[in-house]
Amino acid sequence: MKLICIVFFSAVSLVVTAQSDTLTIIGVGDMMMGNNYRELDLPPNDGANLMAEVDSILNSADVTFGNLEGTLMDGNASAKSCKDTTVCYVFRTPTRYTKNLVKAGFDVMSIANNHAGDFGDTGRNSTMRALDSAGILYAGQLPKPTVRFEKNGIRYGLVAFSPNNNCVSVNDTAQAVALVRALDSVCDVVIVSFHGGAEGASYQHVPKKHEMFYGEDRGNVYEFAHTVIDAGADVVFGHGPHVSRAVEVYKNRFIAYSLGNFCTYGGMNVKGVNGLAPIAKVYTTRTGEMIKTELIPTYQISHTYVHIDTADKQVIKVIQQLTKADFPNADWEISEDGVVTKKSN
Repeated sequence: MKLICIVFFSAVSLVVTAQSDTLTIIGVGDMMMGNNYRELDLPPNDGANLMAEVDSILNSADVTFGNLEGTLMDGNASAKSCKDTTVCYVFRTPTRYTKNLVKAGFDVMSIANNHAGDFGDTGRNSTMRALDSAGILYAGQLPKPTVRFEKNGIRYGLVAFSPNNNCVSVNDTAQAVALVRALDSVCDVVIVSFHGGAEGASYQHVPKKHEMFYGEDRGNVYEFAHTVIDAGADVVFGHGPHVSRAVEVYKNRFIAYSLGNFCTYGGMNVKGVNGLAPIAKVYTTRTGEMIKTELIPTYQISHTYVHIDTADKQVIKVIQQLTKADFPNADWEISEDGVVTKKSN
């Protein structure tokens, strides 16, 4: 019997009795709930209202995933050095902000990205302790590349990748295949997260080649996504470009190539397309095959909270256009309401 796993290693059991033939897995993009390094840039009420408009949506899935940009950390540890302060930022969010993730229903987080090491091992360890204390699972650092857990009788696994130091490398194909296969052998559903691709409004397309950005190889995310699905992954959530990208259905498995800036209170550009992001709610069988995916449109304005875009649905239009351009022969389609389905024969 095939198992579905999200690749984060560490066996944890979350057992609930109810069962359903249809699973729902939510993925969102970059999250940085406020920064208190150098200058105080924190939301009111410790960020209690940051996701108030979307709390009910995030809590509606069997599993809810997000990418945690930066560290969860208190105190005044030294940050990594920045040779060019115009392109190098560090993020430190107080550990008490984990309560916002709990309230929003997050089950698992990626901590594989270029800001996870902003404060070195001190910051990494603080982030992991804070998530542990909140009961939120995580993966992507070398000491903990994957995590496994059980919910509603389904065994899940998560593994997270990025091109950054101390993270599971998005550029090591052999390692990625081995990690996914290991999860697939013991899980019903395997979820893969990757932080990859160049950043900004000029890089919305999936180029299907290795992307270099400020001298760093940010991976060939198209090849990577296909490789991990070939190895047994069921859902692939991408993030890192800070803009939304196309989506794909490959071998009846869902791929989001970038979920954009989802909840980034300050310190990140959310102007124009940088402020548009989907909540991807993936409906699958108990063995991970996509039934459909709902793209729920959101937007951000700097130093406010996550807004649902029910009127204009801007990010749906963006993803439709990008998907048509990047995958002109697609056998899947995206409705005006953001529902991704396979085309009927």
